[in-house]
Amino acid sequence: MLRSLYSGISGLRSHQTMLDVTGNNIANVNTTGFKSNAVVFQDTLSQMTQGGAAPAANAGGRNPAQVGLGVQVAGITTNFTQGSSQATGRGTDLMISGEGFFVTRQGNQNLYTRAGAFDVDAAGRLVTTDGSILQGWSATNGVVNQGAAIGDIVLPDGAVSPAQPTTTASLGGNMPSETPVGGTLTRDIKAYDAQGRETNVPVTFTRTTTGWTASGGTGGTPVNLTLNANGTLEGTKTLTAAVAGGVSVTVDLSAVTGYAGVNNMAVTASNGAPAGTIESFALSPDGTVMGSFSNGDKIALGRIVLASFTNPAGLEKAGNSSYTASANSGEAVIGAPGEAGVGGLVSGALEMSNVDLSQEFTNLIVAQRGFQANARIITTSDEVLQELTNLKR
Repeated sequence: MLRSLYSGISGLRSHQTMLDVTGNNIANVNTTGFKSNAVVFQDTLSQMTQGGAAPAANAGGRNPAQVGLGVQVAGITTNFTQGSSQATGRGTDLMISGEGFFVTRQGNQNLYTRAGAFDVDAAGRLVTTDGSILQGWSATNGVVNQGAAIGDIVLPDGAVSPAQPTTTASLGGNMPSETPVGGTLTRDIKAYDAQGRETNVPVTFTRTTTGWTASGGTGGTPVNLTLNANGTLEGTKTLTAAVAGGVSVTVDLSAVTGYAGVNNMAVTASNGAPAGTIESFALSPDGTVMGSFSNGDKIALGRIVLASFTNPAGLEKAGNSSYTASANSGEAVIGAPGEAGVGGLVSGALEMSNVDLSQEFTNLIVAQRGFQANARIITTSDEVLQELTNLKR
């Protein structure tokens, strides 16, 4: 049989594969995180009809003569260039800016994906649309342990931020110098004990013949305050105020002044907070999941991890926009967003497909014409065989 007949058949098969790949690219033009593929062709074995010969004294060299036996698909490569960004406004939508992959868990298998459309399931876990669970480092008391093994990212419903006792406060403003001797000014500091119970710690200033005396609460030690000629404090500038319940507050008075005609002294700052419950969460660019609590605290609940590979093109597609590691991709290297080689995170956006429609339609035309041309080879070969069989009538 004619060699050209089988060459044409191999061409049909290879260009059919190119059509399949191009069609899949076009079908996924709006698939979040999709990476387009390209077909690479190579020729097959060639039949030697005449061997090459080296030059001799009385004869020149001769090149080998070979007849090719068709074409085959050498490989299908994945293009991992960055896709465009689409803003969604959803706090659980994430886009990787740069290289890297989200790590998800499906059963006991780790998968890798660029599709960052996550939701929160009934157990408080961040999951993909097919139910794979996003992986990261958990936090203990607001501290993320990046040396620990990765696990499920969980947003606990009903999480409580512990109470923080009040230990420091600051007073600022002016005490009027015209206050008569024995006159008093009182300012209340809102404070919390270790259980988060709120209490008022009064700080009282009493005018003396030489300045002011300050006392705080019921168990504090009074201190004498000295104002210089410029109306500012000199010497002692702190006060310890204590009340029942174990609350002891160190009060900073360095911003207090003693000019005439102004009475605007007030509490300018204090620490401490009651216990709070979680109200919402947000994802920061470094992958940290921050919980916002009713007492104003913002506490880290965990940190999303990203994976990088020595050869991303070696990953195997596992469906649902996910990949698995292969023998030629290398092992996954886990890192935090923002570190070298894994890219950063953008919250409220998704990475769109990187399919270039103009290129794909061009490839579609090229594949179609290639298929037609190879079909013509088969037709022509058939006509030649027909002529051959017609020699005997």
